[in-house]
Amino acid sequence: MTTLLVTHAACLQHLPGPGHPESPARLQAVLEALDNDRFAALDRVEAPLATRAQLERVHETELIECIAANAPRDGFAQIDADTVMSPASLEAALRAAGAVCAAVDALIDGKNTRAFCAVRPPGHHATHDTAMGFCLFNNVAVGAAHALARGLERVAIVDFDVHHGNGTQDIFWNEPRVLYASTHQSPLYPGTGATHERGVGNIVNAPLPPASSSFAFREACRDIVLPAVERFQPQLVMISAGFDAHYLDPLANLNLDAEDYEWITRELVDIARKHAGGRLISSLEGGYSLTALRQSTAAHVGALLD
Repeated sequence: MTTLLVTHAACLQHLPGPGHPESPARLQAVLEALDNDRFAALDRVEAPLATRAQLERVHETELIECIAANAPRDGFAQIDADTVMSPASLEAALRAAGAVCAAVDALIDGKNTRAFCAVRPPGHHATHDTAMGFCLFNNVAVGAAHALARGLERVAIVDFDVHHGNGTQDIFWNEPRVLYASTHQSPLYPGTGATHERGVGNIVNAPLPPASSSFAFREACRDIVLPAVERFQPQLVMISAGFDAHYLDPLANLNLDAEDYEWITRELVDIARKHAGGRLISSLEGGYSLTALRQSTAAHVGALLD
């Protein structure tokens, strides 16, 4: 089975405003990192638009209608202090969520075993009723809910973005069929992700203090995150793949490198092989150093291919 790469040109057209760190150059760097012979085996497909029904599994109707209504015909529309829409943003957000749903379908239908969704805007800060933190719709949450609708009973989401995925935690707080496990810097935006935040026993947070090293990250994964995922025995493993815990990233203060992303990806691939028939879907979240994005994407997707 080949590894799927799901993306769409519309995701390059979302403009969050001059000087904004979540720029189209991020996705361009990711795609450039995958544009060589090492990744020739990727099965590349275009992301479809997420449907209203797919979005409504995790988002309030009012949020979906608000995002659609605020999409500007020209210029920019401010959603919150950090989150901005341009004329192409609505399609980009729909393609980003649709990419993860398409990956779910491909894996459940047996067409592929693993997938990487190279999309933006990111999603893990979007809650059930609020767009925030550069995120409009919660791409991974939409995909996980789609997997449940397709008949899976246990979906594990591992989030190694440097910022806590408050939106994903919020959406699945009372959903025992979804495990959400996160490593993240704390204190840092959005201020959630304490160890005592446990949902119905399905939330696992492993916060790391600023300046934490690769050793601390791997220790938290070995001692907390990976055992929790193993115990859950997921039928699908999903990754919120933010690469902003890299030491080059300008928005945070952790000290990971590309080898750490390769390592955690291989660990999760092993769990997917053991419990999920190999099924694993990763979706791009943060990462604001273009150099770190290129290095980390190559390491991460290389581990998916291997």
